[in-house]
Amino acid sequence: MQWLNTIVETLIQRHPDGDIIVSSGVSPSGTYHLGTLREVLTAEIIAAEVRRRGRTARHLHIVDDLDVFRKVPVNIDSAWEQYLGMPLCDIPSPDGIENKTYADYFLQDLLDAIKAMNLDIEIVRSHERYRAGAYVDVIETALEKVETIKKVLKEISGRELDEQWTPIQVLEEGRIKNRLYRSIDVANKTVTYVGSDGADLVASYADGHVKLSWRVDWPARWAMLGVHAEPFGRDHATKGGSYETGKEIVEKVYGAEAPYPVPYHFINRVGETKKMSKSAGNVITAKELLTILPPEIVWFFLLRSSPDKQLFFGEGETLLRLFDDFAALQAKTDRNASEQQLVELCLLHVDAPVVSNVPFSHLVNTYQASLRDVEQTLRTIARSEYATVVAEQSDTIRRELAFIDTWLDRWAPDEMKFALADSIDATAFSDTEKQLFMLLAEKIAAAPDNADGEYFHLALYSLKDELEMQPKEMFSALYRLLIAKQSGPRAGWFLSILPRDWLVDRLRFEK
Repeated sequence: MQWLNTIVETLIQRHPDGDIIVSSGVSPSGTYHLGTLREVLTAEIIAAEVRRRGRTARHLHIVDDLDVFRKVPVNIDSAWEQYLGMPLCDIPSPDGIENKTYADYFLQDLLDAIKAMNLDIEIVRSHERYRAGAYVDVIETALEKVETIKKVLKEISGRELDEQWTPIQVLEEGRIKNRLYRSIDVANKTVTYVGSDGADLVASYADGHVKLSWRVDWPARWAMLGVHAEPFGRDHATKGGSYETGKEIVEKVYGAEAPYPVPYHFINRVGETKKMSKSAGNVITAKELLTILPPEIVWFFLLRSSPDKQLFFGEGETLLRLFDDFAALQAKTDRNASEQQLVELCLLHVDAPVVSNVPFSHLVNTYQASLRDVEQTLRTIARSEYATVVAEQSDTIRRELAFIDTWLDRWAPDEMKFALADSIDATAFSDTEKQLFMLLAEKIAAAPDNADGEYFHLALYSLKDELEMQPKEMFSALYRLLIAKQSGPRAGWFLSILPRDWLVDRLRFEK
């Protein structure tokens, strides 16, 4: 957790008094997803760690809903192309609900995630602030110091700006436009600009009809809100990028200090080379994510690596490893300081933990072998080396099994799913395989009640030489008999958790 400690210690040193303000910001142009959450949750954990150290902190999340609608996402009807160029806050909601906007529609997923994860975030709607006149002073300053802004953009970003360039955009006939600026009337809070037909038009900058362009809006926001730290995508951190120009603009134009930069890398799906994208639709939405990952695992996934590390997420092996790694970390009795901090932060906002100290993969297999019966799963695990965990964490395990149930239905790869075969065809097995089953049935029928996975493993292996079968052949035959698949969970352990009478009957082709 050195990355987090460095940020927090620097902020506390730089700002010894008052609230420490951490900001995040996202345009609700499409689905809020795991990649989006990396920005939001990075800001949130910085604020949370500041509070853990005895200082007050606020996390402001800016909803950039006055942004222009540039592209229709793949999951939205193409009829929404008619709204291209309009502010996101003025477009009808895709669900058709009256008085609900496009921005409201997509923001709701984030609001639901904030509630589900007990986050302490203040939502700031950009369009509300613009239309309430909060940007009046910064717009006037930007127009007054336009030459300074142009010089910064030219020298740092290398952009070629013509003499008519201005830092503002206007809302004209419901759409955001770049127009030639003529003059400003400070007394009446209006600007004069050249319309599409060449005529001079007037727009009020006190009610949201004038907005700052992105490269100026961002530093203006820092100055207005007094932002001390902000995570942002690594694309903004490149040489000549929007953070570098913003830093110069906020200092030279607004006389304020730029926030501590926290660039973060993107999140890809496992096996994909492109980041998750709202418009492309290759995302795991915030709403979906919290049906398969409890909050503590979401935190664990994001916090155990510094923000500048690229992350890969998959609903199969990656998810299993996350659960297992976190369960192992929780069960560890000699955690170092960094590990202890990580566990505490992952559980900081969690009222009812979901991840137990039983390995996730063990729970997945036991749950399926128990025909997805929660209570039978608990009884089975209680007969294993995790008996003490079951006694102490039964409610947690029940919550974890609820996540597993959803995961099996919607996300788990086929190779990780199985169910006991309802019936079998004896003719599908060779005589040697049938002999294996009969001999194994005798051993299992005679096994002590407390026989564990090791006992059954040895019982199975003891037949290898007698039948002249390779272990792989034995396992394959057994899985075909029990779950109608060529492979499955660890054989000895799997046999040990199955109902004894049912198993003996199946091996004898009686069930």
